[in-house]
Amino acid sequence: MTKAELNETASLAPAGQSDQRGADRAALLIRTAKLICQTGEYACMIRDVSQSGVRLRLFHAMPAETFVFLELANGEVYPMENRWCRGNEAGFRFAQPIDVDNFITETSTYPRRPIRLRVEAHGQLFSSGRSAPVILRDLSQAGARIETTTWLALQQPVRLVIDGLPERLALVRWRNRYDHGLAFDYSSRLDELAAYARKLQPFVPRVEMTSADVPALVVQTPQIRANG
Repeated sequence: MTKAELNETASLAPAGQSDQRGADRAALLIRTAKLICQTGEYACMIRDVSQSGVRLRLFHAMPAETFVFLELANGEVYPMENRWCRGNEAGFRFAQPIDVDNFITETSTYPRRPIRLRVEAHGQLFSSGRSAPVILRDLSQAGARIETTTWLALQQPVRLVIDGLPERLALVRWRNRYDHGLAFDYSSRLDELAAYARKLQPFVPRVEMTSADVPALVVQTPQIRANG
């Protein structure tokens, strides 16, 4: 990581702003989160964070989007602007200064949940010698949420077949009308989940850039032609 990139992620606080809690410090950590883009949702690792920015490690190139959201395991969402990217690492500026301590502890009234990626893919579900069409709605390392009009019993063993994913054996853990939650027979690694998500969603990699490559906003003034 270059000095310029470190400045973009760890020292982006507004000029002259002070904080007695030292929120502008760069805190090093390794934590799972997800990047929410217009093209889809992608698993990532938080590498360091400051009051004004964060550095992420993805398992593939950065999607070609400038304004994105970061969602933590506690459900907190942070709007961000991509400032640089190099390989599978990228630096972002938060839309407004954050509380670093709350970010690190992931304070919430709700328990932390494994990262779930919202996806949409069609497939088939097999059980008891029958098959039914399903729509995959979200995917995690340990399970999935599917939509199907077929009635499934709790704890019913099933086989899920989705284009772009390996076949998975699972048990039905919950149901709510057409929605069903599946628990896989084994958990995927985080890098495998990231690879599945990339296959299931439209993806265009972003060209590598530094903060100096971010263009300034230029307002074009229309030319008015004089009459006569």
